[in-house]
Amino acid sequence: MIKMSGVKKYYTRKSIGLDDVTFYVEPGEFVSVVGQSGTGKTTLVKLLIAEEKANRGKVEVGGWDITKIHYKDIPLLRRQIGVIFQDFKLLPKKTVEENVAFALQVSGATHNRIKEVVPRVLDIVGLKHKMDSYPHQISGGEQQRVVIARSLVHRPKILVADEPTGNLDTINTQDIINILKKINEFGTTILLVTHDREIVNQLKKRVITLDNGKIISDVRHGKYKI
Repeated sequence: MIKMSGVKKYYTRKSIGLDDVTFYVEPGEFVSVVGQSGTGKTTLVKLLIAEEKANRGKVEVGGWDITKIHYKDIPLLRRQIGVIFQDFKLLPKKTVEENVAFALQVSGATHNRIKEVVPRVLDIVGLKHKMDSYPHQISGGEQQRVVIARSLVHRPKILVADEPTGNLDTINTQDIINILKKINEFGTTILLVTHDREIVNQLKKRVITLDNGKIISDVRHGKYKI
């Protein structure tokens, strides 16, 4: 489902994002990628969504070799990969329903499909009753749930969550993790990028640890050890 083979990404001779990274994530896995700031976690995410390209090695996502992906194919790739960031990036003048619908509108979905999909994904994240609310009228945790709903509209095979709980308190953090686990149970592959030790240790799932751009540990049912 996700495969990196000998991937190297450098910005300058002294600034290396990833250094000879190799790993494989099977369909339906829930994998945490951990490490301190500056260890290569964000670079890894950017390579997976083709925001940046590797200098060396091969990156495969969902059977696609995206190492040299053409820019015209990037939107199609990103419909297969749902992405959740720490920054909610919701449109403040649109309702919850409209924010989620917008992700379908820009891809040319029909009115009927939008009407079918939006309530369904909002129900998954427990926000169907907040469809008419605006971002400023809901909590930070609820805003992040809207982001998750928006990421699900194209029924992605992979969901990449980059520090999704970084701005949330403990209760809202647990809610978000529970939703990610629920989505994973539906069969979606989850790649959780985080530095939150408690989350990782609670999940007891596979843990890939990065340090200085290298994988220093890859353990099933692992813990955050650094």
